[in-house]
Amino acid sequence: MTIPNFIKSLLVGVPIGVTFFDSIGYIARVDGISMQPAFNPDKNITDYVYLNRWAVRGLDIKRGEIISLISPKNPEQKIIKRVVGVQGDIIITRGYKTEVVRIPEGHCWVEGDHAGHSMDSNSFGPISLGNH
Repeated sequence: MTIPNFIKSLLVGVPIGVTFFDSIGYIARVDGISMQPAFNPDKNITDYVYLNRWAVRGLDIKRGEIISLISPKNPEQKIIKRVVGVQGDIIITRGYKTEVVRIPEGHCWVEGDHAGHSMDSNSFGPISLGNH
């Protein structure tokens, strides 16, 4: 009995695809208005981003980069934000419990581009880089 080519392709393709998405990156939909105007400037059109897992393996996150993280308020939800501060930076916050924050080692400060319309570090503080 021979295995059809379609089945052979699945047996090879699925593990490669899973490895790629787990190790290299994937495409994610950006929902909501928190990243306007960079993403979703038109409410009727949904934007998509490529999230590069390979680039963040060494946790070498830089200011200005867009990252995805698990929401500290709802662990079932992933959120997409911009890095505005890295370890050692001093941040002037917008509504956080203290007006000025020094970002601890192994952490970063993330914000949505649409100030005042984003649940970000101004709501939950610095983000640990070890759990993304």
